[in-house]
Amino acid sequence: MNNHGVSDEEIVRRVLEGDVDLFAEIVRRYEKKVFNIGIMFFRNGDDARDFAQEVFVRVYEGLASFKGKSKFYFWITRVAYNHGVNTAKRGTTAESLLEHAGEDGTPDERYERDEIRRALKIAVDALPEQYRVCIDLYFFYGMSYAEISGITGYPVNTIKSNVFRAKQVLRDLLKGTIAEEYHEM
Repeated sequence: MNNHGVSDEEIVRRVLEGDVDLFAEIVRRYEKKVFNIGIMFFRNGDDARDFAQEVFVRVYEGLASFKGKSKFYFWITRVAYNHGVNTAKRGTTAESLLEHAGEDGTPDERYERDEIRRALKIAVDALPEQYRVCIDLYFFYGMSYAEISGITGYPVNTIKSNVFRAKQVLRDLLKGTIAEEYHEM
């Protein structure tokens, strides 16, 4: 049976009514999108494939929670995004910005880089959630505003505003951290 003209919402309804084999159509429609979200979080194909499988299990198990208030596309994207946020190693996002920045150097230079990494991670973790999400995806995953909007559901202008405000907060937090450490010396 050809399901190409059938809406996502109709497929969800039929799966919930017992036609569980039809869930394969959901996987077919969204496997590339979910895989690409996995690539953004994990940066390698093997982990992205594992991630996609986990997301589709979560989608299947949570299908009854889809109420149809938004398009299914946005619902499944949000499930994938939330799973990515929850499974990505939280400490690697901020640290990856400086991770390979000059591994050599004097012991003092390496110590200073480690302290900058630590301060940056603490500052990013201290951001309000909506800012942290936008900063993580924009700077640490290299996503465009439009891509972030597609994943989070935030309007592009909200994302721009959140990134701008997050940079201001980070600047203030990092200035405070550096000033405190300078005065301790």
